[in-house]
Amino acid sequence: MITSIIGRPETTEAAPYYFGYINRVTGDDILRTLQGQLDETLPFLRGITEEKSLYRYAPEKWSIRQMWGHVNDTERVFLMRALWFARNFDTAQPSFDQDIAVAASGSDDVPWARHVEEFREIRLATISFFRNLPEEAWRRTGVASGNPFTVRACAYIVAGHVTHHAAVLREKYI
Repeated sequence: MITSIIGRPETTEAAPYYFGYINRVTGDDILRTLQGQLDETLPFLRGITEEKSLYRYAPEKWSIRQMWGHVNDTERVFLMRALWFARNFDTAQPSFDQDIAVAASGSDDVPWARHVEEFREIRLATISFFRNLPEEAWRRTGVASGNPFTVRACAYIVAGHVTHHAAVLREKYI
């Protein structure tokens, strides 16, 4: 099993924009971080009621369900990118437009409890994938949205993105 030998991404491993997420991750053991987030985030999310999950803090903002649907989609996208790059595919990956995805998702029609369970299921798959990567795969690279990424950067982006949106939930919704 790979543990702390993975280390933190360097500034060349993702576009500067993504370091807004990467820098939200403390420590160098991304596997421990991903598991810890699952353990901490599930009780927090389960504390939000079905009624509250439809709340928007402003008319043009996403509901909590839409936001967490976006979190789930983004984790899938970055896991796919990590898989693609780790397996040495050299085809560039397309951009992911969050607004198009949220508009098409129907998230407000999905019960909140299902969004939370979906997060748990996706995160378990994410942890399993990264846990089983060979050491050399962590530094493999690829291009998505016109930007270079390493597999390692994708893992940190996944974790930092959840940290970001959990903070938005606490600050603006709850």
